[in-house]
Amino acid sequence: MRQLQRAVSLIYPDQCILCDHRVEEQGGLCGECWAQTPFLDGLVCDTCGVSLPGSEGERVLCDECLAAPWPWRAGRAAVSYKDLGRRVVLSLKHSDRLDLVPACASWMSRAGNQILPEDAVLVPVPAHWTRLLTRRYNQAVELSRGLAQKTGLEYVPDALQRARRTPKQDGMTFEERYANLRDAIRPNEKRIERLRGRPVCIIDDVMTSGATLTASTDALYEAGASEVFTLVLARVEKTP
Repeated sequence: MRQLQRAVSLIYPDQCILCDHRVEEQGGLCGECWAQTPFLDGLVCDTCGVSLPGSEGERVLCDECLAAPWPWRAGRAAVSYKDLGRRVVLSLKHSDRLDLVPACASWMSRAGNQILPEDAVLVPVPAHWTRLLTRRYNQAVELSRGLAQKTGLEYVPDALQRARRTPKQDGMTFEERYANLRDAIRPNEKRIERLRGRPVCIIDDVMTSGATLTASTDALYEAGASEVFTLVLARVEKTP
């Protein structure tokens, strides 16, 4: 089998997931793309994941989170939603690039390593069934599955449900987005026993205003989760 794999790799060498440069391992980035991907590796806010000046390893909050705390305990993001980080998210979301999931799951696992309890349950942000007719899959579910395979954590893909389809939230304020989602995300009654008394981590592709994660957190506490964390692939950061 190894000889066959070696022969295949010689005929079809592994390529970077974002360009046509060769890489040593399947599903990896070449050196140039790695350098251009805005990983959130340094000091970040403990609850929203934005990058902060300072030394990595501290547990601090940004000014916005100090002024208006989120309902979840801690949160992280793997990359900033810009440059190649944005390209990865859009390719996964709109271009059927499910081959990106293993790499994204690895990045998210590294980002969430500091905050995730060993017995956390992974729960993706739900998509309404009508959106799945055109998109065919929920990228948050795929990321949750990939992260579960990477970490060994339990995941429940249908723990949350979309009770109704909501309008797109582009251009809305946080208050408008949250009102738009009110009662739209709810716990799945059939999965509550798998959540009650457990730490739960919400998985999504992007955190923008935080309204979707807030509505999901509310639903998980309603289901009896002991504490809630968030882990996203990308975080939208304000331009200074």
